Amino acid sequence: MAAAARTGGKATTGERVVTSEGGFNPTWQRHVAAYELCAPFLGEGRVLDLGCGVGHSYDRLAARETVGVDLHGEALAGQERETRVADMRDLPFGEAEFDAVLSVHSIEHVPDPERALAEAKRVVVAGGAVVFVTPNRLTFAKPDEVIDPYHYVEYDAPQLESLCSGVFGSVGLHGIFGSEAYRSLVAAEHTKLDALLRKDPLRVRRLLPRRVRQRLYDWRLSRERADPDPAAASITVGDFTLSDRGLEDALDVVAVCR
Repeated sequence: MAAAARTGGKATTGERVVTSEGGFNPTWQRHVAAYELCAPFLGEGRVLDLGCGVGHSYDRLAARETVGVDLHGEALAGQERETRVADMRDLPFGEAEFDAVLSVHSIEHVPDPERALAEAKRVVVAGGAVVFVTPNRLTFAKPDEVIDPYHYVEYDAPQLESLCSGVFGSVGLHGIFGSEAYRSLVAAEHTKLDALLRKDPLRVRRLLPRRVRQRLYDWRLSRERADPDPAAASITVGDFTLSDRGLEDALDVVAVCR
């Protein structure tokens, strides 16, 4: 499905991936790669796509039946599958309705992720995989501060393992890694972010209301990523790999829970 069809005219926001255009393509491809790389963990049954956003990558889970859940109905519009508007901490499904659950870049968006994990465990069959993919706080932005105002908490590998082990009996950790080309783009973004943060050495930004910080964040993303960028456009799903080694350097941490 083309990017334009997926976005459906949805506004650019830091809350979810909505387009592969301009400088947004690397992030788009990273999300698509998460679905493709995690698909083998899910088996072949019915999959709950938890916090699915605009549904940019559920085709990577074919031929499984998938059900998309998101908090915002406008994100679900136009998806050619069953979808539900719901909070991941209070799912409208009975026990053991799904063979697997996949949550890509979602649990960092809730202040009490333990509730989301408990709900995922409730709706999956015994022994079914529940897979969480979340940005690695050590490489994503700043390891000592949550910069993204849409995130409540960010994790490194041990922290994610600790969170999941409180709910699930078995937790396996993996990481999603980027190519040198993708890493170069990340390094350039870090340089821009460091320059911006130096203008606020007292971290007065922390005193701003959350909604104000979100609007400023969206404005910055729209301004910096709107124009075509050949380096960004060259990134594909093939720029990402999965490994269980060197997780401190992973872009995203993956927990496979059972």
